[in-house]
Amino acid sequence: MEVDEVMQEAAREAEQAQNSRELYEVKMRYLGRTGKVTALLKSMREISADKRPAFGKTVNALREKLETLFSAHEERAKERELARRLAEERIDVTMPGRRAQKGALHPVTRVKNELIDIFAGMGFEVFEGPEIETEYYNFTALNTPADHPARDMQDTFYISDGILLRTQTSAGQIRLMEKKKPPIKMLSPGRVFRSDDDATHSPMFHQMEGLVVDKGITLCDLQGMLDEFARTMFSSTSKTRLRPSYFPFTEPSVEVDVSCAACGGKGCPLCKGTGWIEVLGAGMVNRRVLENCGVDPEEYAGFAFGMGIERIAMLKYGIGHIRLFTENDVRFLEQFKD
Repeated sequence: MEVDEVMQEAAREAEQAQNSRELYEVKMRYLGRTGKVTALLKSMREISADKRPAFGKTVNALREKLETLFSAHEERAKERELARRLAEERIDVTMPGRRAQKGALHPVTRVKNELIDIFAGMGFEVFEGPEIETEYYNFTALNTPADHPARDMQDTFYISDGILLRTQTSAGQIRLMEKKKPPIKMLSPGRVFRSDDDATHSPMFHQMEGLVVDKGITLCDLQGMLDEFARTMFSSTSKTRLRPSYFPFTEPSVEVDVSCAACGGKGCPLCKGTGWIEVLGAGMVNRRVLENCGVDPEEYAGFAFGMGIERIAMLKYGIGHIRLFTENDVRFLEQFKD
């Protein structure tokens, strides 16, 4: 009988289905809108009227048997698939866990914090000025002539007429001296911007400026402070030397070298065989700068110094290119974990 054949075929195909998806496809072939059971019901029109009730009853019974059959197979298929998934996702709780990766401070931040600690220990207070400055605070008040090359657009990033991205944190000296009377011991760290780009220079870098204004300040005080800085930052045997230089806002002005910590001053590739490494610029505050801020140069004197934080970090850690600080290479940054 055709109904019995349908039942046998359905049972065989359901048994052969490998997963729930295949089983669903078999079920639709028999119980779907275009399935074989529907086809049997449509064939009733070809049967004589007196036989249709019995045939309809048989087909409905077949539908019920098929639904029971497929429900049983669906339960078994779900159990097998669950068991398979649990086996694949099994976790061995006796295995050691994965250690969480810990971050670390960026080398520039590390050096900046270390510098602040060193100078705070000498009594310096931290003052952070704005990154967007006027020409007056960035140049004019610091005794920089109107025709000085540093004012040119190829060296300075101008935002509008008279407004620029600061090229030095020295502008903070002026702002503080306008607000506070001596004695002054201030440290001004922050980002500065210059149109420059090579292995040791970047358009954006970090600088730290220091200023001391009081009665009786001399160049000897500056060198004594820098000696303490060098011994703390680089090596207990580090020494400094001052070389004559020129800056508009200091007179006299000096370039400051530190004895090479890598070779102890004997000469090596790092210091190019000289035994010394240039680290910063400094000098006695120019009388005109003091006058611009309302400080009497006959009564007070002062010294100022400025250093690139990236440069100090490059010397301290032996970093060869300034771009490494901003490339965010994890291999580079992982070297500075504690």
